[in-house]
Amino acid sequence: MDTYRLDDPICAISSGLAPSGIGIVRMSGEGCIDIAEKIIKLKNGKLSDKESHTIHYGHIYDGDKMVDEIMVILMRAPHTYTKEDVVEINCHGGPYIMNKILYLLAGNGARIADRGEFTKRAFLNGRIDLSKAEAVMDLIASESEYAASNSISQIEGSLYKEIVSIREDLLYNIAYIEAGLDDPEHIDLDEYQETLVSKVKEIILRVDKLISSYDNGKIIKEGITTGIIGKPNVGKSSLLNYLVGHERAIVTDVAGTTRDTVEETVNLDGILLKLIDTAGIRESSDVVEAIGINKAKEIYENADLILLLLDNSVGITEEDKKLLGLINNKKAIILINKTDVDNKIEESEIKSFLEDDNNVHIVEISVKNNIGVDKISNIIKEMFYNDEIKYNDEVCISNVRHKTLLDEAKAHLEEVINAVMDGVPEDIYSVDMYISYAKLGEIIGMDTGEDVVNEIFSKFCMGK
Repeated sequence: MDTYRLDDPICAISSGLAPSGIGIVRMSGEGCIDIAEKIIKLKNGKLSDKESHTIHYGHIYDGDKMVDEIMVILMRAPHTYTKEDVVEINCHGGPYIMNKILYLLAGNGARIADRGEFTKRAFLNGRIDLSKAEAVMDLIASESEYAASNSISQIEGSLYKEIVSIREDLLYNIAYIEAGLDDPEHIDLDEYQETLVSKVKEIILRVDKLISSYDNGKIIKEGITTGIIGKPNVGKSSLLNYLVGHERAIVTDVAGTTRDTVEETVNLDGILLKLIDTAGIRESSDVVEAIGINKAKEIYENADLILLLLDNSVGITEEDKKLLGLINNKKAIILINKTDVDNKIEESEIKSFLEDDNNVHIVEISVKNNIGVDKISNIIKEMFYNDEIKYNDEVCISNVRHKTLLDEAKAHLEEVINAVMDGVPEDIYSVDMYISYAKLGEIIGMDTGEDVVNEIFSKFCMGK
């Protein structure tokens, strides 16, 4: 992102360019109200005379030619998203109209904004910290209730508050050590070392708690990668089609119909699932099918959740036994399909082939007759989303940048403990405490390099 004056008037289409009933063109920065007045004629009075946070009816003009009928919102600094004067033009949502207004603003002194520049200004002007800014981006991209809730929690400051609190604890101990080094006659650091180790261990536990939340946070943000596996013709594609809500995969009575993976993302009762229908796993001499089977095994290895289908009409086969052996140490739901026919599979028989059934749930279903399939979403919630995550009582990180910085902060804190135990001088291990303090600060934008900030905001959509 190029470097500009912080208060340059910037403008962008904030509602996207797809045709719609209403479009929004946003402008922010010093002089934006004067620029707006050059192309806007209100029904009553001038925009510059209006009070903040009011909306007015008028028209856009290109010289003497009327371009569109609009409603314009005026918001004066500092009580705005960017803490600057902001003008938002609500126009008709055709791409031509929105672009015309955008270029009229640009032709009268505004600059077309870079990606994420409005939110970047909110950060640089002190309205939000960097973790909140990144949560805004996550909220825009969220595809499920849980992802949106977690993003909102961070926008409200859950992560920021925890990081600030940890940094305050660190800073107190750093300051105590510095005071002891400056005034050893009155502050005995030898007696403080045991206290310091205890305090640093407490801080490590808090950092570790944030780190351990990442796996859940990543699943909340990106969805649960779910591999649907089973022998050929067991009903995998039918299950995929049911969950997706339309015919996504070919369903026939011919074994081996699915030769490649079929992928689809579905929001199942607020849970984002990345469904992957795999080729039936069996020994095959068909070269194409064999490639599909190998890919299915690879997906199984990387999946967060396995849906293993068994055919109740034929019982547990040798192929099924091999698949049951594969799912050990995996979160899995075993679905006994075709339960509308005579039972040939018992739950006790399935468990006899499992080394550990703690992460495994067994459900009887009939995809054809829509029996039992609705239980899947409740089981997934139980397996992946505990009450802490659901109700946002705990901070849950989902950003790999945050996790990396937390890992680095923890590593330096562990060096502090090792140094104290080894009798290293205080001025040496206090450096590790400073580094840990700085790494935590980078999460919320303290001492974060300009290149990192630019990289973060370059990933935003236009107009935000």
